[in-house]
Amino acid sequence: MAADVQTSNADSPYHRLLPIGERLSATPLVEDRLSCFESVTLKALEPMLVPEAPRVGELDRSECLHCRPSEFTIWRDDVWHVNAGFEAMGIPFVGGLAPNEHCRLEDASMAVLTSLGPLLQRLSEAVKSIPGVARTHFSRWGDGSEHFHLWALARPAGMMQGRGAMLAFWNDVLPAMPDDLAAEHLRVVASSLASGGGEALV
Repeated sequence: MAADVQTSNADSPYHRLLPIGERLSATPLVEDRLSCFESVTLKALEPMLVPEAPRVGELDRSECLHCRPSEFTIWRDDVWHVNAGFEAMGIPFVGGLAPNEHCRLEDASMAVLTSLGPLLQRLSEAVKSIPGVARTHFSRWGDGSEHFHLWALARPAGMMQGRGAMLAFWNDVLPAMPDDLAAEHLRVVASSLASGGGEALV
């Protein structure tokens, strides 16, 4: 298994290639065929910081937001839960999928691992059951919280500028949906998930 990031060395052959302190050209971000940017200015590349600061829940499990009961949980079963509606949405749906038990991907139980694939399929279909949604995008970053979690994002039908990683940027800048429409989208996803098991909470 790879060394934990807290003890890993930031003086590797790769690190020695990095142009620390330089402001790099953002041309590849602008010229990429899926780009939503006409111009981008990157910050200068900062020095690598190790050991990295602990993620939320790493030192104190009581601080883990994924472990706490939440008013934003729209669906749950014995192993997983989906939270959504915790911030304004510019795209039709943004939600977080996380196991009920606190774990990392590296040490998740077999119950979590074996149920993940079928649940991703169900969540993808649930998000696409929102009127006007063409695709469900999934992302996993893992830098904010130690607790394993995935993001599900809905790409509107016909929004070619929202393909790939650009969809997350569009969510940040598009006008927020009205509260009643956002709530209806949460109900659609929760109801669809519950039709295959678990409980809808909205």
